[in-house]
Amino acid sequence: MEYAICTNQLCKQYGANFALDHVNLHIKKGEIYGFIGRNGAGKTTCMKILCGLSAPTQGEISMFGHTGEQAKIYMGRIGCLIEAPGLYPGMTAYENLKCKCTFMGIYKQNYIEELLELVGLSDVGKKKVKNFSLGMKQRLGIAMALVGEPDILILDEPTNGLDPQGISKMRQIILQLKNQKNMTIMISSHILEEVSKIADRYGIVHQGKLIQELSKEELEEKCSDYIQIKTHDSGHVCVSLDKIGITHYKAVDKRTIYVYEWLDQPARLNRELVMGGCLVEEFTIKTEELENYFLDLTKEEE
Repeated sequence: MEYAICTNQLCKQYGANFALDHVNLHIKKGEIYGFIGRNGAGKTTCMKILCGLSAPTQGEISMFGHTGEQAKIYMGRIGCLIEAPGLYPGMTAYENLKCKCTFMGIYKQNYIEELLELVGLSDVGKKKVKNFSLGMKQRLGIAMALVGEPDILILDEPTNGLDPQGISKMRQIILQLKNQKNMTIMISSHILEEVSKIADRYGIVHQGKLIQELSKEELEEKCSDYIQIKTHDSGHVCVSLDKIGITHYKAVDKRTIYVYEWLDQPARLNRELVMGGCLVEEFTIKTEELENYFLDLTKEEE
């Protein structure tokens, strides 16, 4: 499997504090990688280093299998939108893009019009950027990042502050870039539920540490349906589950157990437990929410 980006023990240290603490990222070519973490977890710091906007304290970055000076060459193939997009408020969207194209030596006919069409800004005309909505500015920021046809696009909280319509439009643009241009996209967010609608894989960062990487399928499995059992004696229930032959379960606390098997025959499971002498106070089929999974994972890390 070819990786677009890998990091090896990547660190960013300020005095005695680690903003990034030995992070090992693995971003596959052509995938959307959801970089998830609370505010202040280290997402922006990591993205700035990957884009060459900040230097790591230690560690190594690999771009398409290349390290060292060769990797730095590939950093020039990254388009990024980190924090607020750098736009000239007194100019139109077209004029902003023309400045970027001129700087990069791009004079292809209809190039700017195609970018504006791609991000849904083809109808803004001569409207100044200072009069744009937040969503329009974010979309123009993506268009600016796409100048030069980058291989990798890095977006830091692109849906932050947008209304539902703006978030939906942003999702459409990101999926279009992946599907039509086979672009590798890294997108950060503190909302797992939102990123889960487009991401292929996830990296969950907390207090500067990458605590888990998992695929979309692995996340869906972890957030699958389960049977919640409430009882006064979880130990007795666990023994009964073992005797029945159920192994995929989790004792959450002294009174609560999650069972991930026999979802298609809950009545039979309840009967077996009662016949085994268990006092079942509550028996419910539930679905693990993505946000709960994320919160539980970061709490465990703490």
